[in-house]
Order: sequence, then structure tokens, then C-alpha cells
Amino acid sequence: MTVRPCLPWPDKRLRSPAAPVEVITDEIRTIWQDMIDTMEAMPGVGLAAPQIGVMLRLAVVDASTERGKAIRLANPEILHASVEPRQHEEASPNLPGVSAKITRPRAVTVRYLDADGALTERDFVGLAATSVQHQIDHLNGRMYFDRLSKVKRDMLLRRARKFN
Repeated sequence: MTVRPCLPWPDKRLRSPAAPVEVITDEIRTIWQDMIDTMEAMPGVGLAAPQIGVMLRLAVVDASTERGKAIRLANPEILHASVEPRQHEEASPNLPGVSAKITRPRAVTVRYLDADGALTERDFVGLAATSVQHQIDHLNGRMYFDRLSKVKRDMLLRRARKFN
């Protein structure tokens, strides 16, 4: 089990888009396992590789209640998003101590390479949909608070400075 440290905000890598994964290798599988170990240690419901300083389009999501059911995604992209919104309190280990209510689509259809390297499409609903969208934001160099108004974002970042 390898729990990797999360980059502290405002590390510039958190603002940089991650590179696509060409092929699923043992090295990629090891990174995914480290990400799952890191996510479980937080505990969280998802993690994107840039959060631990790996600049590849890799993410893991586990919104199951019993845990141990992490979904490994490489190069995830949203094909369809529901019009029905869902609001959820989001946070990030890269900016500990703060969170914000974020509204996102309640369900998404995502295409990605799975752990076997197969191109897969899957529907995510509820917390899993929120988490996968949150991770894709990280892969694109965005943080959850970028979805807030400037006033709310500035207040959140000021509050976060008190914890660091």
C-alpha cells in the first residue's frame, strides 16, 4: 500500500491539463493502485492523478457505501450530461479545511479506457457522477471552486489560508 502526498494548493500542476494515456501498462496500474490507496486513506470518493503530481489523465472513483469498488479511468470524457442538477458539498485534499456546495449534472455518461485497456462507456449517477465530473475537472486543470462565483471563490480561498 502506497499513500502518496497530495500537492498543496496553489501548486501550478493543479492548473495544468494532464497528458493522455496511450496504453494501459503495469506502471499505469501501479499508479491507479497508489491513487486508490491515497483516496481510501483520506477518505474520499475520488482522486485524479494530477492531485498527487502525476500529470496523466488517470482517475479513480469509489462512491460505493461498502468501499473496495474503485473504478479506474484513463482519458475519461463526458459524452452526455443530464439536465437535472444535483448539488453536493465538494472539497479537495489539495486545499484542506474548506468545502463548497457545487451544482453539477445529476448523471453523466463517460467514455474511458478501463483497467484492461478496453474503451468503455458507463453511466454514473448521484455521488459517483459528481465525483467523476470533479476528477475530470482536475484532469483539465480546474478546481471545484472554479465553479463558484468570484465572491464565493475569494471567500473560500481566504478561509483556506487560515488552515495552512
